[in-house]
Amino acid sequence: MKRLLPILLLLFFASSCKSKKTSSSKKKQTHTVRVNTTAKPSAEAETIVKYAKTFDGTRYKYGGTTKKGMDCSGLIYTSYKKHNVNLPRTTAGLKGTGDWVDVKEVNVGDLLFFATKKNSRKVNHVGIVTSVRTGSVEFIHASSSRGVMISSLAEKYWYFSFVQARRVL
Repeated sequence: MKRLLPILLLLFFASSCKSKKTSSSKKKQTHTVRVNTTAKPSAEAETIVKYAKTFDGTRYKYGGTTKKGMDCSGLIYTSYKKHNVNLPRTTAGLKGTGDWVDVKEVNVGDLLFFATKKNSRKVNHVGIVTSVRTGSVEFIHASSSRGVMISSLAEKYWYFSFVQARRVL
């Protein structure tokens, strides 16, 4: 009996540690964003977006506005200021600037606002639309975890965090 107990325990643990046949790579869930792709962006908007893209890869720094580091509203502020468009420095100030635009009508240079805190619809993140294609809106922003990068509104995280779009030009 004393020998049977350790053998049973060994069999129990060995059977509970089976390897599972699951894929380790996660597939990004995406959603279709219905947009009007016929409107052409202004030359000024395209120039601002082109300048914003020069910050791609810049690390995140709260309150930053330079290549050494920047936050999401700092990217907007710096990109527009370079082209003589004065905007508020904070996301809270930006969310009331310009005109509200339906997400179906966004264009290059428009601002997208997000609520990324769990169980909150309070705006705390902003990005600039870089391209609009059928089913997809891409935007540049400063992520606190990955720095300045381009993302898609069709990605599940951004799709469900989206709050509003505003046109400042």
